[in-house]
Amino acid sequence: MLNKPVHILGAGGIGVALGWCLMRSGCDVTMVDTHSGKVSTGRKNGITVIGHGVQFPKFIEFDKWKPPNNAYVLLCTKTYDNPVVLQQLQNKSCLVPVQNGYDPELDQQSHPGEGIASFVSECLRDLPITRITRPGSLHIGARREVTDAERREIAELAGAISRAGLFPVELVEDVRPYKAAKLMYNAAISPLAASAGVDNGELLTDSLAKRLFFRLLQENYAILKHANVPLATIGPFHPDTVSKILRTPGLASLMAIFFRPSLRGTYCSMAPDISTGRTEIDAYNGHLIQLAGDFPCPLNRAAYALVEKIVSQQLPPSREHLQAMAASLSEGVSS
Repeated sequence: MLNKPVHILGAGGIGVALGWCLMRSGCDVTMVDTHSGKVSTGRKNGITVIGHGVQFPKFIEFDKWKPPNNAYVLLCTKTYDNPVVLQQLQNKSCLVPVQNGYDPELDQQSHPGEGIASFVSECLRDLPITRITRPGSLHIGARREVTDAERREIAELAGAISRAGLFPVELVEDVRPYKAAKLMYNAAISPLAASAGVDNGELLTDSLAKRLFFRLLQENYAILKHANVPLATIGPFHPDTVSKILRTPGLASLMAIFFRPSLRGTYCSMAPDISTGRTEIDAYNGHLIQLAGDFPCPLNRAAYALVEKIVSQQLPPSREHLQAMAASLSEGVSS
């Protein structure tokens, strides 16, 4: 059990999974969310990880939440919700973000640790009920030089989450290479799957989607290597190995046959957002474009423009958007 309470901001897939784990380990947990229906349901019925049971943390609506003086604050919101949280939170050193993507304002804060989830947890939109749809680990570690006390606190939090046994928890010295590797994948999967309105498995089934996906992965890797960003292993292969696979004719398509089943029925985090007018495209492809500078990144620019167009014009997701993206690329990708 931790020696101080945990407040989890965001009762979505990751937030509910982490809250469930910490409650299972005997910790004092408060879930904070903006959705009043989700809060009232959580107070009455608790939080559920399908197939693993129910836990009963405290619940409070965000506009009634008072940031604690001495607690872990797990930031499990989307990056576009960060500004209002950071404005309210005075003690930034208590933050432990567990998010996808890069937020410049958050990156400037003083918090010592961060978590990156490679498992997929999909929460019901209006209820604190989630399902682990793809297994994976939680990597948690330092994001800057830390003191011995900060290192111990990160390790204690990782241990508390790990004891629940819901997913593997890997305590790492430096979480930043894992975050960068996760970005390499998210910035390829999310804009394509969300724009087309398909599950992640379709990116390895549909011929056009697969070609765009492989090329976007290659470009993401090239940008990160050009910027000298260290990368670590998220999933079965190190990004260096993924790049070699993608450069070997026919190998990626062959391996895709074996990866399709684990991705089928899973959806990217951008999928439910693309029709709401707010997405994390700036935190994904926008960040890579900024990182690239003068380095060529035509696929990221095309993906960014496509998502922006869909959102601004309130267009429904469709495979035709991928055809439009392919047509916009100077080299072209035939369908």
